[in-house]
Amino acid sequence: MTESVVESMDIHKILTYLPHRYPFLLIDRVLELEAGSRILALKNVSMNEPFFPGHFPRFPVMPGVLIIEAMAQASAVLGFKTMQSLPDANSVYLFVGIDNARFKRPVSPGDQLLLDIKFTKQKRGMWMFSAVARVDGQVASEADLMCTLRQVT
Repeated sequence: MTESVVESMDIHKILTYLPHRYPFLLIDRVLELEAGSRILALKNVSMNEPFFPGHFPRFPVMPGVLIIEAMAQASAVLGFKTMQSLPDANSVYLFVGIDNARFKRPVSPGDQLLLDIKFTKQKRGMWMFSAVARVDGQVASEADLMCTLRQVT
C-alpha cells in the first residue's frame, strides 16, 4: 500500500507550475496537495485587483469567471503534480469544458477564497475535476471542470 504525501507550496513554487503572471495569476498559496487526489489552494482577494474599479465601483465583486479561472489554475497544478511533470514552452493546459457552474455568494475585497479541487478521472487526455470555492466556510462557487494538455508550436 502506498502512502499519500500531502504537501504545500509557496508562490515561488506555484510559478514553476503555471505560466500565468500578474494580473492573471489567481493562486497565492497551496495549503494542501495530494497528487492524484486533491488540492486546497488560497487566493487572497484584495481591493488592489485590477478588475474591481469596473466590477462594480460601488459594490466590488470578484467576477465569477475569474473564480472559475482560479479553480482551473489550481486544477492545473494538481494535474502537473499528478503527472510528475512541469509545463514547458511547447505545451499549454486548457479548459475543455465547465459543467454545473453555480455561484452562491459574492466574493469581495478582503475575502480569502479557498479553492478545494478533487481529481475525479482522466479519459483520453481529458482531466476531470470537481471544484468548490469557499469564503469563511461558505460555498461561493462550484463547478465540474475538464482540462487537457495540448502541444503548441
